[in-house]
Amino acid sequence: MEFDKDLTARQEARELARRAETAQRKLAELSQSQLDAIVEAVAKAFAAQASALAEMAVQETGFGNAEDKRAKNLFASQRVAEAVRGMKTVGILREVPEKKLWEIGVPVGVIAAIVPSTNPTSTVCYKAMIALKSGNAIVFSPHPKAIACTRKAAQIVSEAAQGAGAPADAVACLSIPSLDGCQELMKAEPVRLILATGGPGMVKAAYSSGKPAVGVGAGNVPAIIDSSSDVALAVSSVIHSKTFDNGMVCASEQSVIVLDPIYDQVKAEFAARGCYFLKGEETDRVRKTILIDGSLNNQIVGQSAHRIGELAGIQTPETAKILIGEVDSVEPSEEFAHEKLSPVLAMYRAKDFDDALDKADRLVADGGYGHTASIYLN
Repeated sequence: MEFDKDLTARQEARELARRAETAQRKLAELSQSQLDAIVEAVAKAFAAQASALAEMAVQETGFGNAEDKRAKNLFASQRVAEAVRGMKTVGILREVPEKKLWEIGVPVGVIAAIVPSTNPTSTVCYKAMIALKSGNAIVFSPHPKAIACTRKAAQIVSEAAQGAGAPADAVACLSIPSLDGCQELMKAEPVRLILATGGPGMVKAAYSSGKPAVGVGAGNVPAIIDSSSDVALAVSSVIHSKTFDNGMVCASEQSVIVLDPIYDQVKAEFAARGCYFLKGEETDRVRKTILIDGSLNNQIVGQSAHRIGELAGIQTPETAKILIGEVDSVEPSEEFAHEKLSPVLAMYRAKDFDDALDKADRLVADGGYGHTASIYLN
C-alpha cells in the first residue's frame, strides 16, 4: 500500500496530543519548585548545545549564520531562564486579604507550538521553557525546511526535562513535515492554546483554528532617523540589527526614513561603514529579486548582501554589509517597501517629521499592525 504522508501526519498529531494530555495531568501535580528545577535543567542542557544546534540549523536551512544563531540559542535558554527565575506561575500567586482576593495560577493544558524555519531551534527552547514553567505540556510542529534541527532541539529539551522530573511526552515534536499534520495538531481536542511563529498564512491558520492563539508573523519595520539624532549611533544600530543572522529577525529594520537635513550625512555614514548603495539599473535588478509573484523570494532570505547581489546579477563587494535601495514609494507596489528578511534595506528621504511619520505609518500598515517600529532622536 502506498504511504499516505498526510494521513500518517494527522494520525501522529492526534497521538502526540493525546499523550501530551496524559503527561500534562502529571505535570499539573508538580510544585512550583519542581517545575522551576525542570526549567533550569532545560536551560542548562540547551545552552550546552547552542553551537551545535546553530551549525545544524544553518546547514539544513541555508539561512543566516551559525555565530548569530548561537547567540539566539543562548538568549532563548539562559536569558529566558533569568527572566522567569523566581516567578510564580502555579498555585496561589498573590493574596489580598482586605479584598478577600486570591490570584491562582492554573495550567491551560496542552500547547501546540508552530516553529519557523528562520528560528528553528531557539523557538523550541523558549516556548518549551515557558510551557513547562507554567505546568503545560507542549507539542511542536516544525517547518519542512528545518525538521531535523527542530526535532533535535525538541529532543534535547525533552531529555533534560525528563531528567529533572518531567513526565515522558511532556515535550514532543511531529516527525512528518506536513501542513495537514500541523493543522490537525492545532485542531486536536487536547490542545488548549496555540503559540504560532511563522509566515502570515500559518499565523492566520492558528487564529482561525477555533482555539486561543498567540501569534507573531511578518513585520515591516520602519526606523525614522530624526535630524536631532546621533547619526553615527543610529546608523551603527541599524547595521548591527539588519546584519544579525543576515537580517532574519522579523523585528529588524526593513526601511530607514531619514529627515532631509541629515540625509546626505546618514548616507555617507552607511557607506563609510561598508553598506552598498544600489545605483540606477542595480536598484531595479534587486527590486525584481525581492519578490516573486507578489511573495518574498525565498532565495534571498538569510543570505549575505553579496550573495543577493549575485542573485540579482550585479557586482557588489564581497564585504558589503547591506544593500541599500534609495526609493520614494511606500506603497505595496514598491518591492523595497516590503519585509525582506535579509540584509536589503530601503532608504527614504522625508521632507519633515510629519512626512516621516506618514511614511512609517504606511509601511507598518503594509506589513500588518501590531509589530515593530523605531525612531532615533534626541
